[in-house]
Amino acid sequence: MTCSTHSATPAGPGGASAPVSLGLPTIPAPGTSGPETAHGTVPPPAPGDDPRLVDRFGRVATDLRISLIDKCNLRCTYCMPADGLAWLPAERLLTAGEIRRLVRIAVDTHGVRELRLTGGEPLVRKDLVEIIASIRADHPDLPISMTTNGVGLAAKAGALAEAGLSRINVSLDTIHAESFAKLTRRNFFHKVLEGIEAADAAGLRPIKINAVLLRGVNDTEAADLLDWSLERGFELRFIEQMPLDADHGWTRTNMVTAEDTRELLRTHYDLSVSPDARDGAPAERYVVRALPDPGVGTGAAPGEVLGTVGIIASVTEPFCADCRRTRITAEGKIMSCLFSREETDLTALLRSDATDAQVADRWRAAMWAKPRAHGMDHTGLGDQDFVQPDRSMSAIGG
Repeated sequence: MTCSTHSATPAGPGGASAPVSLGLPTIPAPGTSGPETAHGTVPPPAPGDDPRLVDRFGRVATDLRISLIDKCNLRCTYCMPADGLAWLPAERLLTAGEIRRLVRIAVDTHGVRELRLTGGEPLVRKDLVEIIASIRADHPDLPISMTTNGVGLAAKAGALAEAGLSRINVSLDTIHAESFAKLTRRNFFHKVLEGIEAADAAGLRPIKINAVLLRGVNDTEAADLLDWSLERGFELRFIEQMPLDADHGWTRTNMVTAEDTRELLRTHYDLSVSPDARDGAPAERYVVRALPDPGVGTGAAPGEVLGTVGIIASVTEPFCADCRRTRITAEGKIMSCLFSREETDLTALLRSDATDAQVADRWRAAMWAKPRAHGMDHTGLGDQDFVQPDRSMSAIGG
């Protein structure tokens, strides 16, 4: 199955995006797939005896993302309020043993092939190294990555690599300290750079840099960030700002789109779509070549390949048709779609005498009920019928 579209979603009335054809079968008529899923209720059962995490549209989730904690030590403007959020009490978080058990079920029963540890900020979790070591002991060949803001990475990179972490994604929206402080409301810029250097030295590669561009804040710095990443061999990913902020201040008309990002970069670089298969990845990758007069200090010959850059365009160029992700929040709830308002609790089962098979069946049922796109039956973040999830990204897990 291929990505649904590589072109911008056409604008509808009022600037809202028009639905994009996803190339998926029609959703069953009401009543044909069981009762509607509601928060905290058991979703309809998946038919047949296929152990994989299959949904009604033939998509199979093979990429597991588990949030280890909702707490974060930054206050990024596109994610949470300046005063932070009401964090979960420790007893509601998944324990290290429960996380290990969920990964084992995902890999051994459901055929999951990749694991990403997220937050909040995973480095805030005191038993992070032990969690990774236990998962690695169970699954010697499983790719284990982690998304982090990098603030505490310098002190832990070596231990994380030794425990079995494969690689990292670091959220870094700018290489300018002033812009960093404005975006994150913290003066930790140099700590993040030190953390990235430590991760590189520890062999946690490839290092991917995740960046969100905000209009009038850091959008003019996109080429600087790419130049910095290319010089160091990092894989930069620009991510469209999504309606997952706790303040609910996101608007589609004010966001920096994928096309905007390409135009910002093309003033300094030649971009061409990568010939490599996307294979379910959220990022569309581009080969970056030097221009005759790039305007930034690459020092490269015209046409020379400098590396790659990715753009994750969840809003304007959705890839829902090939989504392969299943998410578990920090308190053990399945979110089949990042934008879904429906969750399925696994913690009660994990803390009962339920068997692994029973946990697996609940997980399969939750994924079978996965919405077609953007938490709805069509793509359209910002459309009139789109309702933003109650949780922010830090509470969901990226």
